[in-house]
Amino acid sequence: MKSEIVKYLSVAFASALKFFGGPITGVVLELNWIETALASATGMMAMVFFLTYVGKWVQKKINAYRKTPSKRFTKSNRMAVRIWKKFGIIGIAFLTPPLFTPIFGPLLAVGFKVPRNSIFIWMAISAIIWGFGISFLAHKMTYFQNWIR
Repeated sequence: MKSEIVKYLSVAFASALKFFGGPITGVVLELNWIETALASATGMMAMVFFLTYVGKWVQKKINAYRKTPSKRFTKSNRMAVRIWKKFGIIGIAFLTPPLFTPIFGPLLAVGFKVPRNSIFIWMAISAIIWGFGISFLAHKMTYFQNWIR
């Protein structure tokens, strides 16, 4: 029982840092795809929750330690602004797992002054969709890989 909890926490932690890490960790730890998906979504949402409440503080601390001011017009900033203008929080949330990561996505939403409840709702929907999709694919890919051997 204790080792199962450690497996779930490992998947959640991996997903909190880089979303694709969760499903890969779930496959390696031999969890089924549904367990992997739920643990991955939970890990991302834990990071979203944390950064939504302390996001402004994190941004202030990062800026305080920088030797030079951050560039306003970088390629990634322009892309984020384009996505924001076209799709709003739904676009940011949908692209957080594959593109922005669970760390940068919530900070981006906080930076655009999105209400917290909107951040939680759309990020949760995104985490569940991506969690189930990627976990299913990761588990099926290993199934086919084992079948070919």
